[in-house]
Amino acid sequence: MAPRALKPRFVVFEGIDGAGKSTQLAKAAAWLRARGREVITTHEPGGSSIGSALRELIFAHELAPEAELLLFLAERAAHVREVIAPALARGAWVLCDRFTDSTRAYQVAGRGLAVPEDVLAFAECGVRPDLVVWLDVPLAAARARMQGRSNPSRFDTLDEAFFARVRSAYAELVARDAQRYRRIDAAGPPDAVFAHVRALLEELGA
Repeated sequence: MAPRALKPRFVVFEGIDGAGKSTQLAKAAAWLRARGREVITTHEPGGSSIGSALRELIFAHELAPEAELLLFLAERAAHVREVIAPALARGAWVLCDRFTDSTRAYQVAGRGLAVPEDVLAFAECGVRPDLVVWLDVPLAAARARMQGRSNPSRFDTLDEAFFARVRSAYAELVARDAQRYRRIDAAGPPDAVFAHVRALLEELGA
């Protein structure tokens, strides 16, 4: 039996590196596809035609915070126009590893930049997530998971004070809009964490 008609959904997975975003996104995509949904998986930075080049610039070079921010925003605009908006327009579910809230957490809170909300909205090109899943994990646990990575980025070496500001920013977003932003304790086994992710997808009508 064909699945009932559903509106497209845009779901973003957020959290610090090591929180399990890629794992949970993959589990969510497989679960949705098993239910007959068209699913597009993507990520930032790197999801657009210019994404790989901008990702290399961002992660491989020391940049002024303002330059870092603008590169993220440029890649986001291209990403929305080329990948996210067309997929939503044809009725697909889009699952994305990071979006605007990473900018709010890392560049605004972490770097201490004062960025007007209308600038962040401009880079979204009119597209906002239906759901932002914040996978929250203690920094020590995230760092333990990241041990042994062959190519750590310059973000991996930032100090604990930076990541404390990042976590506080995510917590503030959840407190501000508990319907759109949902926190999940991601410290447990992946399957146990996914049970909570699945419940949120079911709330969206999956």
